[in-house]
Amino acid sequence: MEPGFAQTLRVKAAVLHGREKIIVEEIAPAALKPGEVLIRIEAALTCGTDLKVFKRGYHAKMIVPPAVFGHELAGVVLELGDGSSELGWKIGDRVVTANSAPCGDCFHCHAGQENLCENLLFLNGAYAESIVVPARIVQKNLLRLKPETDFRDAALTEPLACVVQGIEDLKLCAGQNVLILGAGPIGLMFIALARNIGCNVTVAGRRAARLDAAKNLGASQVVDIGDGGDLVSKVRAATHTHFDAVIEAVGKPEVWEAAVHLVRKGGAVNFFGGCPSGATITLDTTLIHYSNLTLLASFHHTPHTIRRALEYIEAGVIRAKDFVDGECALTQLPELFKSMAAGNHAIKTLIKVHE
Repeated sequence: MEPGFAQTLRVKAAVLHGREKIIVEEIAPAALKPGEVLIRIEAALTCGTDLKVFKRGYHAKMIVPPAVFGHELAGVVLELGDGSSELGWKIGDRVVTANSAPCGDCFHCHAGQENLCENLLFLNGAYAESIVVPARIVQKNLLRLKPETDFRDAALTEPLACVVQGIEDLKLCAGQNVLILGAGPIGLMFIALARNIGCNVTVAGRRAARLDAAKNLGASQVVDIGDGGDLVSKVRAATHTHFDAVIEAVGKPEVWEAAVHLVRKGGAVNFFGGCPSGATITLDTTLIHYSNLTLLASFHHTPHTIRRALEYIEAGVIRAKDFVDGECALTQLPELFKSMAAGNHAIKTLIKVHE
């Protein structure tokens, strides 16, 4: 393809214009800058973070409207900016890209905490026919796929990398009893990875379809929490287990508080689910101190966990068929997000961007 050819075409893309307002528009991709890559998107997936952004109308770090929307994708290289071929990329390469890349120069990057980079560069625009990947992300977080890797599977790389971050932060190991609070996409990914390590996994959540998915992924105990009330008593009554680690994958203050009461003495809690901005919790300092608890919170991913996530996917540990339970045309995306905001409980939906 001649350089710049793709930029003469207009492509369909979902644009976030503010709170609960998405418009599918025709846009002209920007001319490629040196080091950038244009990708034809072959698979894009919905995400709980995107739903939060849709409801709130923005994300202070990730996206400020009006802006193209979505961040879980895989596809094929369509065009290369100057210098991209020198990095080994060529037109037709099958790839997956992360939704961010660290700067490599700040304090946190030098400390090996690239997920906390002061200058994280974010990428949005998965709900579209194509996307321009910035040079920094091309250099640090654009990965080549094996010929047999399905694009739907590969599109799970970014959320899975966040889960890998959480698993590694907890230092989970075989034989541990792990409790996962929440059976959404992230909770289900935690089940699959914890079981792959050799942990005994209990899940507390609701909605039959998600709890069935938890069982299929290897959860040995499943607790239906109903309306979510009196969570600690329900879990204790159903399990009678000493949990070495508890993972909060819901993102509600009351569930954060419950997690601390469900872990054993000397155990660890990962507050993985992000709560609304400004939310606060109350913790029993006597319990934390005399039980010698480890409390941590995992955020985002690093180039290392992006690569580990793709390794899990290409090894068959994580498969789209276990997480993607719906399909939707790009033109119907605004209606889909309205239904998700109103209580549509699909795990993940594949957005068919070329229909």
